[in-house]
Amino acid sequence: MSNISFDLITIFPDYFAPLKLSLIGKAEENGLIDIRIHDLREQAHGVHKSVDDTPYGGGAGMVMSPEPWGKAIDQVLAGSAAAIHDLIILTPAGEKLTQKLAEELSHSEHLIFACGRYEGIDFRVTEYYQTLPNVRVRELSIGDYVLGGGEVATLVTMEAIIRLIPGVLGNPESLTEESHSLPDDVVEYPNFTKPATWRGLEVPEVLLSGNHALIKAWRADQAAQRTAKLGRLTRE
Repeated sequence: MSNISFDLITIFPDYFAPLKLSLIGKAEENGLIDIRIHDLREQAHGVHKSVDDTPYGGGAGMVMSPEPWGKAIDQVLAGSAAAIHDLIILTPAGEKLTQKLAEELSHSEHLIFACGRYEGIDFRVTEYYQTLPNVRVRELSIGDYVLGGGEVATLVTMEAIIRLIPGVLGNPESLTEESHSLPDDVVEYPNFTKPATWRGLEVPEVLLSGNHALIKAWRADQAAQRTAKLGRLTRE
């Protein structure tokens, strides 16, 4: 049985072909996750299967209509046995995706991603599902910029979540030393591999010393310097 199931609702199902690759593809093959993709237009009526309309109050662009979304989300909820469903609505107005939030979501039982387009999804979709006791609605953003749609943000968010699920990474210990997993959001130190000399550049001598205490101290100092360059606070 899968540890966590994902339902993705979009008007561009083919956008998610990369989910069959690399770690995510292997995780699904190994039964650690279950991914289902739903075409929103299947819930639309008319010849053109329209899922958007002009905004009330005027303004540029189109807004995604609530009824197709309601039907699609209801169908997904009805097909899941999860006790609690996390509905992720991708929007530039949402809370910022962080490593801490990815860790929290990696413990979810069922994640539904609503991939909006145009000027976004009618806000009543958010309001309605917030009233359901078995649904947790999270409006989520991956950064302070605007994309063409929620598909890219969904791919980013899913990779951040799925790699944290036990069994997905070959060496789970690597998670403990990653950027943003370290105390106080310290970023990771620089890494090097063979050869020791490349294009006239040498691997730092301390890494060749075999002295693990010195190596640990050097890495901590390098991580602190990198963090300071980014303007982040380090632990006193």
